[in-house]
Amino acid sequence: MKTSAGLLLFRHADGGLEVLLGHMGGPFFARRDAGAWTVPKGEYEPDSESAWAAARREFQEELGLPPPDGEAVPLGEVRQTNGKVVTAWAIEAELDPATVVPGLFSMEWPPKSGQTREFPELDRVEWFGLDRARTVIVKAQAAFLDRLAEHSA
Repeated sequence: MKTSAGLLLFRHADGGLEVLLGHMGGPFFARRDAGAWTVPKGEYEPDSESAWAAARREFQEELGLPPPDGEAVPLGEVRQTNGKVVTAWAIEAELDPATVVPGLFSMEWPPKSGQTREFPELDRVEWFGLDRARTVIVKAQAAFLDRLAEHSA
């Protein structure tokens, strides 16, 4: 079973609570919106790293910025349709999406071409109100939004 951990930044805005989500990079998600946005997160090996340490490391790797300090609100786990278990924490913080320098990954593209190309882990990062976030986030991760809303009520 694959495991991932991440940090969900949130802030209070005039329109209510907002969360920072990343649009998954690479050719599979380039033209998708619904289900193509995620909590900044990444995989880890539970035998060699804690979920909390992985969440902070992956934030740095995915966004190119240090993870913010602040109270970490545990949002628990969800199991995605691909079987991956994702653990997340929410932290109240400001972040300007223009400052993000995403990490890169390599893959063969086009398929069976023998050519390897690099793509950003996240090709863009944006703040969303909770209602809009629910329409674009990976389906299983919507539970994190609900848990954050309960905590912030």
